[in-house]
Amino acid sequence: MTPNINILRRITPRWVVFLIDAVMCFASILLAYYLRFNFHITEAERTIMPIAILIVILVRAISFLIGKTYSGMVRYTGMHDIIRIVVVIVCGSAVLVLADIIGLAVLGKYIIPLSIIIIDTFISASTLIFSRLLIKILYLEYNMQQKDVNNVLIYGMSNLAQTTKRAIERDRRSQYKVVGFVEHHQRVAGNKIDGLRIYHLKDLKDIIEEKNVSLLIISERSLSVARKNFVLDICLAHNVDVRTIPEVTTWVNGELSVNQLRKFKIEDLLERPEIRIDQNDMNRNIGGKVIMVTGAAGSIGSEIVRQLTRFSPKSIILFDCAESPLYDIELEIREDYKFNNIEIVIGDVRDRQLVDQVFEKYKPEIVYHAAAYKHVPMMENHPAEAVITNVMGTKILADTAVKYGAWKFVMVSTDKAVNPTNVMGASKRIAEIYTQSLNNRENVSTQFITTRFGNVLGSNGSVIPRFRKQIENGGPITVTDPEITRFFMTIPEACQLVLIAGNMGTGGEIFIFDMGQPVKIAKLAEKMILLSGLKVGSDIEIKYTGLRPGEKLYEELLATKENTIPTENKQIMVAKVRVYDHDEVAKPIEHLIEVAPLRNDMEIVAEMKKIVPEFISNNSVFESLDSKK
Repeated sequence: MTPNINILRRITPRWVVFLIDAVMCFASILLAYYLRFNFHITEAERTIMPIAILIVILVRAISFLIGKTYSGMVRYTGMHDIIRIVVVIVCGSAVLVLADIIGLAVLGKYIIPLSIIIIDTFISASTLIFSRLLIKILYLEYNMQQKDVNNVLIYGMSNLAQTTKRAIERDRRSQYKVVGFVEHHQRVAGNKIDGLRIYHLKDLKDIIEEKNVSLLIISERSLSVARKNFVLDICLAHNVDVRTIPEVTTWVNGELSVNQLRKFKIEDLLERPEIRIDQNDMNRNIGGKVIMVTGAAGSIGSEIVRQLTRFSPKSIILFDCAESPLYDIELEIREDYKFNNIEIVIGDVRDRQLVDQVFEKYKPEIVYHAAAYKHVPMMENHPAEAVITNVMGTKILADTAVKYGAWKFVMVSTDKAVNPTNVMGASKRIAEIYTQSLNNRENVSTQFITTRFGNVLGSNGSVIPRFRKQIENGGPITVTDPEITRFFMTIPEACQLVLIAGNMGTGGEIFIFDMGQPVKIAKLAEKMILLSGLKVGSDIEIKYTGLRPGEKLYEELLATKENTIPTENKQIMVAKVRVYDHDEVAKPIEHLIEVAPLRNDMEIVAEMKKIVPEFISNNSVFESLDSKK
């Protein structure tokens, strides 16, 4: 008999559900009697059977009223409803057993044989659960036929994958239907989860075409970048949307919903394996210390502050000249991180008197120096500012750290300091040279440590937020050159490695980080366009504008004559660099600082090239200085 689906679409009144449940319980106890007596009920049992059935129906009805099994919407039956039915039936059966014991004591015999109560318990629970699941299946199948369904593949087979499947199935308005799972482990291919087949990753293209898949959800947390790229390339080629599940901590009321599935972002392709921090070691070296962070309102400085709060420092001094961002990070640290041992200093690292006062007042033991000008074209046009901030500011801070006997000074540098082709990179290299030279100076107890890494995702001036904004505005996306490549790292990754390197350093090291494989910026732009559901060229154009002043096609993490030695952390290496004598470099650097305020750009850059001979300008007006060498 074909069910009337229109009835299923309406919400059945509660009293109807209650009445149907009571009828099923009547049928269950009747069937239990016949099964118990092998369909030949004795005359003695026939006499007492109507009373027994009446008692059972009465107990079941009262238990349904108390347990409210009829109140749930049948077509959305879930695990909670099933558990409630089982509990109510079992409790009702316990009451019947109790009634039997009372009957035995009063009448000298059981009213209902115990075997019948047991059989009835199983039949009643099974019937109620099965009927509800049947209605749910019929309802879902009908809805799927009535609307455009988007077939879904789930990458993974873990608990998260199964949770994702259940979230899709229980969404009342969902137009998604899970048609299978995908895994890269060959041994599980062909098996089933909840009746759905597990397909091997190598067959992804064929499965997408065969099943007409429109959405793939990645539920794997530790999926490698190579596999993410493989999956994404196939999906983008077949116009398949790709989404991921959010962190469990962000699930609403501990449950995942379809609305929480997030779009796959380009940042997901640039993640690396989780960085492991020795919590105990960090606590020993940072816990109870007074720490100063310059550039604390910037993208790198603020993240360093956030991560430092985990290791229980005595206090953190947030030093920056940006008033509003500094206020924002102060509120965040106090309210979100519940860390109140912070001191706010609005000021400039170029202000020698203020820096001295800060050190005298707070006596910082560890300094993380993240304050700097970092924008390549801007500094190419303003070399005096690059020198005054990146060189003089660093020198003031480093000299003051020595004066007050700070334990460690960790400088945040850049890959652009290697074989620099621009003023910004050269200014950071000079700052590196000066701080490293202090390690070789007599009577200096401060350990000077340098950390180098490439571009960080989401930082001020990062290419990805810029591309995203250009896409939102309808394009074009501007890329300087089709061949330009860069290393990328997320802000939290970079800052974790800065803390680890600072912790393991003993002075004089330049630590470089494993930045992974360099990424071609044009390819990055193409994937961002496709991930936005648009087409390259027809929807969003990529426009090549030419290299900017001081910009180079490829960034390096080590100079040509440098090599590296590994550390106990595979993601951190130590660069073996030239050791500079402090007296040898102090005078030319001091002269450079004296020249900078005069704002003679050619003279400033010429002095920089004397200090850093490998500084060869690229696509810049300062190339003329190289021809004179």
